[in-house]
Amino acid sequence: MTVQQTSPPTPTRPAEAATARRFRSTWVQDLLTRHAMVVVMLLVIAYFSYRSARFGTLENWQTIAIAAAPFALIALGQTLVILTGGIDLSVGSVIAVSAMAAAATVKDHPERLALAVLVGLLVGLAAGAVNGFLVSRLNVPPFVATLGMLTTGSGLAFVIGAGAPINGLPENFGAIANTRVLGVQVPVLVMIVGIVALALVMSRTAYGMRVYAVGGNRVAAELAGIKVRRVLFSVYAFSGLLAGLSGVILASRVISGPPTLGTGYELDAIAAVVIGGASLMGGRGSIWGTALGLLLIQTLNNGFDLLTVPAYWQSVIKGVLIVAAVAVDVWASNRRS
Repeated sequence: MTVQQTSPPTPTRPAEAATARRFRSTWVQDLLTRHAMVVVMLLVIAYFSYRSARFGTLENWQTIAIAAAPFALIALGQTLVILTGGIDLSVGSVIAVSAMAAAATVKDHPERLALAVLVGLLVGLAAGAVNGFLVSRLNVPPFVATLGMLTTGSGLAFVIGAGAPINGLPENFGAIANTRVLGVQVPVLVMIVGIVALALVMSRTAYGMRVYAVGGNRVAAELAGIKVRRVLFSVYAFSGLLAGLSGVILASRVISGPPTLGTGYELDAIAAVVIGGASLMGGRGSIWGTALGLLLIQTLNNGFDLLTVPAYWQSVIKGVLIVAAVAVDVWASNRRS
């Protein structure tokens, strides 16, 4: 007597359709979660374009790009620091002291423009190196180390100028930020090159892999043979170098050396990195995400100015945006887990 085997019942068409709908719904949700900031950016552009005819003009977008360039440099350095699980609160004051040093140099030696730029870069690099040494060698918490540098750098900026701005700089100093190449200002070109180059370094080189590894799990990185202290030192030194370059560009734009230059810039830099999807715990984030976060912040600043929104409301909205970005990031991480 043979036993006839029966195949499992095939799902009915309604069941297949329901499964397909659930799959499509999940796929759309995952897509929106991964690219939430892109959606927000498009909505912001659409809103400001609707409210102001001037917003979508080429001239206005050039204004946004020029305003974003100095912030982009410090945001790029901040990205590397945050990827290692640290934070750099000193970039605002490093901008100020580097700008003052460059301005003092070019005022004493008007014909030696390259020397002024070099001095500004070296001052930024030195400040970043001190931060890196404190964090990597003395194991000082990044928050404390960079907070100390923020206060020290701010004081040194006033010391260089004897408590006053450095004015009366030669006109050729303004050429650094105001020269155009193929119709594009030099700071914008520097920003574009910096974003592309650092994105390639972080995604295609061993150094980028080490930075992510240190932020992801420092103990595992050490066991894998990565020189963790060297990586930590390098990211803080690089952040200081970019802050120095940003200080030179900002001083060149106004052709003076204000000791308060860069005040509060570190907050916008951190905001750009966080909004761009980087984790404050380290190990996750990208240069392209930071660029998107930076563009979103600068677009909001520009749009609010066009609509004459008071500055205090702008701060409130940006603060809410930062908290919302972190909340979405935490929710998305839990959902993926």
